[in-house]
Amino acid sequence: MSTPVVLIGGLHGPARTEVVDQLLREHPGALAVHHDLTAITRGRIERVVRDDRRVLDITEVRLAHSCLTCTVREDLLPWLVHHAGRAPLLVVDLWDSVEPRSVAEALDCDEARDLLRLTAVLTAMDAEHLPVDIVRGDDLAESGHQAAAGDRRYLAEVLARQLEYATALVLRGGDAEDHDLTRAILDHLAPCTPVFAETLPEVSGPPLCTRELAERVDPPTARLPCDAQTGEIMTVVWKRLRPMHPGRFFAAVDELATGSVRSRGQFWLATQPDRILAWDAVAGVVSVEDCGPWLISLPEAAWELMSPARCVTASLDWNPILGDRVQHLVFMGPDLDRQRLLDLLDSCLLTPDEAETPLEDPFVPLITLKESA
Repeated sequence: MSTPVVLIGGLHGPARTEVVDQLLREHPGALAVHHDLTAITRGRIERVVRDDRRVLDITEVRLAHSCLTCTVREDLLPWLVHHAGRAPLLVVDLWDSVEPRSVAEALDCDEARDLLRLTAVLTAMDAEHLPVDIVRGDDLAESGHQAAAGDRRYLAEVLARQLEYATALVLRGGDAEDHDLTRAILDHLAPCTPVFAETLPEVSGPPLCTRELAERVDPPTARLPCDAQTGEIMTVVWKRLRPMHPGRFFAAVDELATGSVRSRGQFWLATQPDRILAWDAVAGVVSVEDCGPWLISLPEAAWELMSPARCVTASLDWNPILGDRVQHLVFMGPDLDRQRLLDLLDSCLLTPDEAETPLEDPFVPLITLKESA
């Protein structure tokens, strides 16, 4: 019988610790492992192992390359495999800025498949701090949360991904008002993810499928929120069936990125009609990523190689002429000017008169290629 493994992520260390403590109490004999990356920029990592009563071991880990990937591959995974069958539950207490997806997918390997089963990915958060942190423009180095030397990610960017990938969210800290505000925010950031306050979800069940977890957040198959409003917090959805004018859309990027707390989705440019481009912005930081071809751009024989989720998602927006090409962007934040936002996006669409006009594409040098579309 494989040993269940649960990942506990989140930027708020005290909240994570509370959740880990509760899991250890509720599962006698369980072990928790945490890699302290405080000194990773100096090449030093500490592995801390504990149970519900005490710290059992602190080991300094020396790696050839001081990075998260090396830590998981060379230390965490072997440790988990070694302890499989020796505890009823293994709890991985992730470092502050670690995005759980990378760890979850690393555990989905031949070495661990018959010994370990990933059963839950929880993100713990402090209800008092989340509403502030999700709009912070600090980078991880400035805030002391970097997971490697040269880590250039932003605090709010990491927090958003921790929230959106999790199978369940756990609230700690704050008062009743903080909890109400945080729940309202989560209703828009991760509307399909269950939220727990006093209790915890079941973590000893069947294994999760990491491919399905990825499909929940990857742009071609992502489960994006719908139009909604909770008090002052709004989600605005924009869907259209005309290509973007690259110049006008590029000129609107700053306003679109800074006008909301979080925005994401997929779009297509008139100059790149065969490519799915992903839009991802949080706290004013925006990235544009090439996620591969639209289904309509591939030979029909290649469709059979696509995942069922990809084919189903494409069918939902299928157009006899355009196929699965669609503009689908979602914006979340307080007091959004819905009509202003929609008008701005509509103004970026290509007009019929421009269809045959050669266009320059300022996005080309900014787009990164995502290998796994």
